[in-house]
Amino acid sequence: MYSRAEYNTFSKITELAPSDVDVVIGSPPCQGFSSIRPFRSLTVDDPRNTLFESFALLVEFYQPRFFVLENVVGLITHQQGKTLQQMIDTFETLGYQTDWRIMNAVNYGLPQKRERVIMIGRRGISSIVFPQPTHFFEGRSMAPLNHPKLIRTYPLLDNKLPPAISVMDAIHDLPKLKSGEDGKQYRTDISPTPFERARRKNTQKLTLHKSTAHSPKMLEIIKHAGSNITALPPGMVESGFSTSYSRIEPNEPSVTLTVNFVHPASNKCIHPYQDRALTPREGARLQGFDDDSVMSEKRIKISS
Repeated sequence: MYSRAEYNTFSKITELAPSDVDVVIGSPPCQGFSSIRPFRSLTVDDPRNTLFESFALLVEFYQPRFFVLENVVGLITHQQGKTLQQMIDTFETLGYQTDWRIMNAVNYGLPQKRERVIMIGRRGISSIVFPQPTHFFEGRSMAPLNHPKLIRTYPLLDNKLPPAISVMDAIHDLPKLKSGEDGKQYRTDISPTPFERARRKNTQKLTLHKSTAHSPKMLEIIKHAGSNITALPPGMVESGFSTSYSRIEPNEPSVTLTVNFVHPASNKCIHPYQDRALTPREGARLQGFDDDSVMSEKRIKISS
């Protein structure tokens, strides 16, 4: 059972009664998992307390029919698999049947390669059915290939499915920009793709399509940018990952966006053909957000 303090906290989150909640969805980070203990063994003041425990408490409090939990692929091997098993055991004590898969957003209609562990819980003993892929893409996996359950964690992919949506399928209707410019109107000289039309809906005024104002030095770096950092002349940058200061591939899905995708030093975030980093709107498109989505902390919410 949850404490009175926890009950009061959850009661403030929403006026919904537990009987009104059908599903709880969350993505608790696993930074604190290295010292995770059995469910509810940590005190409220214990610094090792994790957001996963808070998520589990919400499930316990609301008793939804389902819950969906998303996390990074590394979760399945964290602490030699003990962390994942701890989570499964926790939900079983709350009366939930659970199952999990490694799923890639690119196989479900998004123009971005983003692999994540998806755990679904269902109250009772009914079986759990995961959605089937809608798009075909067969690329490099971030998942550990030696994982004993890997065969069952991936849905079977059918190469007769429609091909995955590419970067330019998602952003080519947005106006061309130079460093520091702001685009307010959609392009009228091209026809939007089905994906672009779906994102635009009835939106008339384009928002968030503003390029970072790059320094002269950064613009020089961007002009030389290619598929990876080795495309730059020797000595042009002092450090960086292999995919830093690199252009995003136009004819395939995007790499996974990181928090700093509007800065060229981040992972493959320079526009394929324009000398600038991606705009927040382009990042939002690659995440599947509609153009009328309201965002306060633009870049962080788009990439996380």
